[in-house]
Amino acid sequence: MNNSGEQGISGLLIETGFCYKDTVTTELFICLLAYFVLLLLISFFFSKRIKSLEDFFLASRDLPALLIFLTLAGSWLGATSTLVSVDEAFDKGISSFWVIGIPSIVTVLVFALFLVRPIRRLPFVTLPDLMEMRYGRTVRHLAAVLIVWYMILLAASQMVAMGNFLKSFLGTSYFIALLLGTAVVLCYSVFGGLFSVVITDGFQFFLLVIGILSLLFSLMGASSWGDVSFAAQTAEGSDHFNFFLGFERNIWIALSFTLAWIISPIVWQRIQAARTERDVRIGLVGAGGAFFVFFSCVVLIGILSLPLSMTGDRTDTILSMLIFSHAGHLLGGVLFLAIIAAIMSTMDTAINTGALSLTKDIYQQLIPSTRQKNAVFVSRGATLAVGVLAFLIATRLQSILKTLGLASEVMAEGMFVPGVAMIFLKKRYPMAGMLSLALGSGYALLGFLNGIGLVHLNWPEWPFSVPYGVTLSLMGFVIGFMIDRHKRKL
Repeated sequence: MNNSGEQGISGLLIETGFCYKDTVTTELFICLLAYFVLLLLISFFFSKRIKSLEDFFLASRDLPALLIFLTLAGSWLGATSTLVSVDEAFDKGISSFWVIGIPSIVTVLVFALFLVRPIRRLPFVTLPDLMEMRYGRTVRHLAAVLIVWYMILLAASQMVAMGNFLKSFLGTSYFIALLLGTAVVLCYSVFGGLFSVVITDGFQFFLLVIGILSLLFSLMGASSWGDVSFAAQTAEGSDHFNFFLGFERNIWIALSFTLAWIISPIVWQRIQAARTERDVRIGLVGAGGAFFVFFSCVVLIGILSLPLSMTGDRTDTILSMLIFSHAGHLLGGVLFLAIIAAIMSTMDTAINTGALSLTKDIYQQLIPSTRQKNAVFVSRGATLAVGVLAFLIATRLQSILKTLGLASEVMAEGMFVPGVAMIFLKKRYPMAGMLSLALGSGYALLGFLNGIGLVHLNWPEWPFSVPYGVTLSLMGFVIGFMIDRHKRKL
């Protein structure tokens, strides 16, 4: 364990009277090991059902409503939904619901009400398939690169959370904790494909719900609302019960995530893998309801933690501190596995979806002869490649929320306008897709480079850059559309 992490935990433990060695027990490691073994057994079981690329990535297009709901909920609720959301609620109160809760609910309801039917009617496996139908091969290749990049960054953000979370409990370095969690996810993702991802997502979702609800009830018994109100009033510069606190920042964050998630291949892949249109609608609406309940609980956990006087140096997350200082052995163990499950369920989904695009939209486009030959072997290799690249990036990243924000900016500004338009277009408009994708993603790329310090520009930072990038992408689409229409008349 590094010194800064140890100081953060030890400072908290001194205040609460818990002993570090008494809390981080062998039982936690045994539970973690048993959980990892269970996930690996699931992957080996489902590996026998994998016969084709469609089996590996779309689960043979035979997922019922319950599994659609479970895999959406499980894959969605990751590190940002738990660790970051509780920290935001602890610092800013109920307005933190805007950061992940609002865009999550809005996204699945938009799909359920408006996009399921047109998406199910289109003959495609991946988003770049549809991009080629509407805009041509060049746009297809650009879109494939953006999607793989987004999924690698999404997986990397979860790996960062995994490494930081595990190191405090196992007493290892960040690198070793990162390597352990990544290795397990890669094993069951490589062998079992989407079948194992869906089943493990469902199991992980139930584990997360049990852990979060147990912690919420425990905190409700430990803190009265009078204590919470007093702690919120004494928190410097805070207004914990103002839903519109920081509204300008929050609305742009919500917009950025909503636009990016609407065009993110994760939900599109589930829609294509569903047994029927009705199954996917039920799964989406159910996920929306689950998100409302879950994020309400998460916000309450952050607020109810205020009276516990957790004044360490905050190198650790609030949930990590709660496990050490408040949960006790039984609840601490359940919550520990619940957070691991949340991180892994988003990580495995990002890896699987990124591998789908890498296999079908990049590798098979470069080497067409492999489309039927050794498809499952190639798919597993792509899964491993995406995971390894994400792992390498995770060794350098620090902020989960900022990384997700910069990644979502690429999708929101580069892919949203041409992506939604292609669902409803009937003819090919190559210039519209090219200009929209190039201008939006180009703007997002400069913002990304500026955000990580590789270039220095007088540039609005994420999320305030989102409306400019989306407007630029829309302008490019309109101009390109007019050019294509003009060419067609000639």
